[in-house]
Amino acid sequence: MRRTLLFVVNVDWFFLSHRLPIALEALGQGYQVHIATALTDKFDELQGYGFIVHPLVLNRSGTGLGNALRTMTQLWILFRAVRPDVVHLVTIKPILMGGIVARLTRVHSVVAAVSGLGFVFMDRGAKAVVRRGVVTALYRVALRHRNLKVIFQNPNDRDILTTLAHLPMSKVAMIPGSGVDLNQFNATPLPQGVPVVLLASRLLADKGVREFVEAARLLSIQRISARFCLVGDIDPANPSSLTHGELNEWAREGLVELWGQQSDMYRVLASSHVVVLPSNYGEGLPKVLQEAAACGRAVVTTDHPGCRDAIDPGVTGILVPVRNAAALAGALKILIKDPVRCQAMGKAGRALAERAFDVRQVVAAHLCIYKELLDQS
Repeated sequence: MRRTLLFVVNVDWFFLSHRLPIALEALGQGYQVHIATALTDKFDELQGYGFIVHPLVLNRSGTGLGNALRTMTQLWILFRAVRPDVVHLVTIKPILMGGIVARLTRVHSVVAAVSGLGFVFMDRGAKAVVRRGVVTALYRVALRHRNLKVIFQNPNDRDILTTLAHLPMSKVAMIPGSGVDLNQFNATPLPQGVPVVLLASRLLADKGVREFVEAARLLSIQRISARFCLVGDIDPANPSSLTHGELNEWAREGLVELWGQQSDMYRVLASSHVVVLPSNYGEGLPKVLQEAAACGRAVVTTDHPGCRDAIDPGVTGILVPVRNAAALAGALKILIKDPVRCQAMGKAGRALAERAFDVRQVVAAHLCIYKELLDQS
């Protein structure tokens, strides 16, 4: 009998960038695959793969009760109509809302993919404490399904959430991120010319973009020759998003080059010498750092959950403190002035990617979890 798999994801482009290989393999193994997601412009692309797409009204930046109830009502109707054998919930809001609705509608099997704990568990202050208390209570309800597997990408997130949500280890799995196609992202020699230092992400303050720009300013003052390039776009739905005005001002100052959103990340990474992610956000295991390793590029990132788990410190890259532009500048200076070390770190990064980040291993692990849950349901 054909099994039905339903992904619930916050937005369509995130599904395509982070979960597409899993869904395609499930389709190839005979699953009927449904996607419930907020839509931008990817509806036709998703349908073209053979998925059944369900538009979802999900306000990624809203925290109001009305927004949550509206989304949960949609999920209730959808779960009752589709009657999925497995629901795969990806990111915080789908996990919290979808997990509760899955229990109420008696979905057979639930997979919850925790791709970072987000700002809720990193923020400080009285409001943050209250918010964490509410979110913790919701996690305890959402993750109480009898036939559940929760996938974590780094041990910090696992340790925090298993404790707060009282999760037994039998319901926990560790999978290192979304994985990388090692045939597409292969190692190339460092390019000739002025070193290119690359930050590729959504252009959010939480991703450390301002620290990156300040590091560029500090190195310019020291007359260190390098090109500092930002790849990505702002995200108005995120409260941490930068503005076009801010970006354009940095470009006018000559501090950074704005490369915009790019679809061919292999080509972009191959043009770089060093890849940077100075994030202070609650990351899972950043995909761009896995891709950088696969391409044989040295990495500078923060000593922060998720980021530090994506490198072998001192071997494939350098860790710096969060929100510390001077430390970031110092690490970048070391690599900019030492191409031999860059090459050595890049070579070690490729070996790490082959050992830990192969997308085929990631996909196989997910399909095994689906089968395990279905066998138990």
